[in-house]
Amino acid sequence: MAHSPEAVLKDLKAKKFAPIYFLEGDEPYFIDLITDFIEKNAIAEHEKGFNQLIMYGKDSPVNVILSNARKFPMMAERQVVIVKEAQSIPDLGKEDAQKLLMSYLNNPLPSTILVFAHKHKKLDGRSSLKKELDKKSIYVNSEKVKDWLLTGWVESYFKDLGHQIDAKAAQLLADSIGNNLEVITNEVGKMLINFPEPTKFTPDHISKYIGINKEYNNFELTKAIGYKDIIKANQIIHYFIQNPKAHPVIPIFSLLYNYFSKIALVHRAGPMPDNQLAGVIGINPYGLKEYLAASKNYKLGKVIDVFGYIKEADLRFKGVDSGSMDEGEILRELVYKILH
Repeated sequence: MAHSPEAVLKDLKAKKFAPIYFLEGDEPYFIDLITDFIEKNAIAEHEKGFNQLIMYGKDSPVNVILSNARKFPMMAERQVVIVKEAQSIPDLGKEDAQKLLMSYLNNPLPSTILVFAHKHKKLDGRSSLKKELDKKSIYVNSEKVKDWLLTGWVESYFKDLGHQIDAKAAQLLADSIGNNLEVITNEVGKMLINFPEPTKFTPDHISKYIGINKEYNNFELTKAIGYKDIIKANQIIHYFIQNPKAHPVIPIFSLLYNYFSKIALVHRAGPMPDNQLAGVIGINPYGLKEYLAASKNYKLGKVIDVFGYIKEADLRFKGVDSGSMDEGEILRELVYKILH
């Protein structure tokens, strides 16, 4: 059975350690968080020289990993063996190696904490090894935070750090960076150096300390387009064109596609309670008012046309029928077609 990263961390902080942890999935942030906590806290600092081993998957066949896991600690209660980049273990996909690992799962050494940090991919869910890991290890499936849950995750993250962040600032941070938790937490960490006392953060803080312009960003662009604020949308596009490294066009195409996909879902869903509709289209209820307004400004036929405009702009960016247009001109034309 998969354990949530939050539940595993709660147990670790309570000094409840298990013999085997298998951490895998698309979101490296949670894998690193759990691995780092075990590395720093499972045994005392003075015991680590003899009783903590960091291995790397590409250099570590399964039999070598298990040979180290079966060693007894030296003058200590336990030892720690951490396999980083475990997705690169050369024989992990082979039947013989999997049988060795399953044998160890059935009889792990209680004095060893064995951690596999298996990033960016997953084992075959149908395999015997995966089924055994589900039953006999602390197995964590580290998934990307869904877009519509990201603002809430940011708010919770600030709360866990002893701070607060208002909803608009959290959404600005989430929409501008996306669901790359490593980038979000790194940027927040650099900002918090300036705030030793509990603080409630606003868009002004995000703008000043993280460098996300509170007026010219992805969130404000889609908002201006949704409300058909032509002047504001063009101001933002002009700013983006003047700062192409910070605002490359391909992510903007994806942003607009996802935005209009949600507007299409509003049309498809029809009338329903706000909380239910927010769940259907996959957004925080905080932002529903904007999507309802956008659905009135863009009828379903226009939304379908917009998908065509985005596809055309993407092809032009890739050199198909682009003529002499540069990426700024392609973006400007796309937004013009959407708004008009």
